[in-house]
Amino acid sequence: MAIAPIGPITPLTQALSPAAPADASAGLDFGKAFATALDGLQAATDKADGLAVQAATGDLQDVHTYTIAANEAALATELTVAIRDKAVEAFNDIMRMQI
Repeated sequence: MAIAPIGPITPLTQALSPAAPADASAGLDFGKAFATALDGLQAATDKADGLAVQAATGDLQDVHTYTIAANEAALATELTVAIRDKAVEAFNDIMRMQI
């Protein structure tokens, strides 16, 4: 049984790193980077869901593909939750600051 290669995995750090800004004042827009990461999470979850349906119906040839996709989706979800928790914690710290 041959194992089919999966597509390239784009790390979240690559999605969050600035792509050569046009000038020195241009920076990373966290909102856009986070939205891109959320889109990647949604795509990974959709892929895992589709492969789960194929596995349940018996159409999936290689169960390893589903296992990998499910783990990728789970890790992406954990990372997204961790980033959200850190952002909320930072917001709460800022709100507790006295002026």
